[in-house]
Amino acid sequence: MEISNLPISPSIRSKLLSKGYTSLSSLSSISPSFLAQELSVKLEEAVEVLRAVSDTTTSKSAHTPNGIIPGAVTAWDMLSEEQMQRHISTGCEDLDAILGGGIHCKEVTEVGGVPGIGKTQLGIQLAVNVQIPVEYGGLGGKAVYIDTEGSFMAERAYQIAEGCIYDILDKFPSNSREFLSCKERLQVNNFLAGIFYFRICSYTEQIAVINYLENFLTEHGDVKLVIIDSVTFHFRQDFDDLAQRTRVLGGLSLRLMKLSKMFNLAVVLLNQVTTKFTDGSFQLTLALGDSWSHSCTNRIILHWNGNERCAYIEKSPSVPSASAPYLVTGKGIRGINSNFKRARIM
Repeated sequence: MEISNLPISPSIRSKLLSKGYTSLSSLSSISPSFLAQELSVKLEEAVEVLRAVSDTTTSKSAHTPNGIIPGAVTAWDMLSEEQMQRHISTGCEDLDAILGGGIHCKEVTEVGGVPGIGKTQLGIQLAVNVQIPVEYGGLGGKAVYIDTEGSFMAERAYQIAEGCIYDILDKFPSNSREFLSCKERLQVNNFLAGIFYFRICSYTEQIAVINYLENFLTEHGDVKLVIIDSVTFHFRQDFDDLAQRTRVLGGLSLRLMKLSKMFNLAVVLLNQVTTKFTDGSFQLTLALGDSWSHSCTNRIILHWNGNERCAYIEKSPSVPSASAPYLVTGKGIRGINSNFKRARIM
């Protein structure tokens, strides 16, 4: 889609064209502050331009019939949209790098690992980071956290939100234009208010909540992340009929995939591990079996490498398999070269 069709003021459109921005994809990697400086406009105007681009791209792909079958889109439109998508930072630069920028919207990402490796810590970190304002390169969205195990701790979310704000202020001084434009949003209570929490105590409740999500997301259009921690817990405890369990889980995964596309959000499923007898020995593998492994777009395995935590991309259609070390600190997930390296490691 051309810039000339973007719903923005004629003066801004003229400035974009004069600087060589002729298509939506040409604005794919531009930050609001850079665009404001490039066009000599206010930061708020630059933010509105990028929001218009994002909204137009999403709306076009979801509602415009570009083929024989209604709702079809061209490969070029898909590529342009992918280039425009922002990602949710994990808090670890090395992990973001191997993921291609972070957790992707419109995809279902499974994260599995042994107890104590940091799955819930990563889940809470993502629920906080998805709320980073657009001015700072974030999505400025909110999160739905579906807790099946009782692992979510509001006090921990408070600590991680403090760490996120600290990082933002460390990167962008308090006298910067970005800070002044979203000062009120950079409060811990606002980050906690942006996490919608559901406590689930049975697999029937889990099914009911996932079925209710479409209505909830329609009412809360700013939600950009859905986390289920963990997707497996009740299905491992309460199901004796494995064939029925596979069918039910298959239906849930299809629904979650549909929601991620429909509402342009990321779905993150935290998973437990189990043992599998292979080649004469027992090995650790993610729960729910081989059929479940096809239910997600991306799969990340968290594991120990000696005394070091590592994240390994086992499956992804867009990035190669790779591994990155990370830390779980008092302020959340961080890279091994982070300022929090000397902070208390959990």
